[in-house]
Amino acid sequence: MIQESVIPNFTVLLSPTPRGARLARLLAVRQLRDWQLPLDAPEHIVAELAANAVTHGKVPGRDFRLTLYVVGATLRIEVTDTRGDRLPGAQPLTADAESGRGLHLVDALADRWGVAEGPTPRKTVWAELDVRETASRPVPLR
Repeated sequence: MIQESVIPNFTVLLSPTPRGARLARLLAVRQLRDWQLPLDAPEHIVAELAANAVTHGKVPGRDFRLTLYVVGATLRIEVTDTRGDRLPGAQPLTADAESGRGLHLVDALADRWGVAEGPTPRKTVWAELDVRETASRPVPLR
């Protein structure tokens, strides 16, 4: 008999508004609680990636997508928007800058992160956190 393994996953489409970004964070926290995963780093990563999607990836009438899933020992967070022509990059940090720190925060909190282009006109910004399996649930290594 072949045993199927279930990959815990969650995905939702949200409006490209500050309210949609806030809802992304709240829904992610709820899902992570249901999976009994710690919240701190993933919550901040979702907040930053969703804020970037509604600030830099917004196209009126087109939603952005939040996806969370756990594969083996990895929690993966993905935020997909429809501005594939605007790829993110960490900006140089300056003491007086009012913005531009989000991807530096993602870089500090995630074990890995990057951008996947396509299919046109989309892009997906993703971040991964390593977890280890215990007898009852995954636990972050940090």
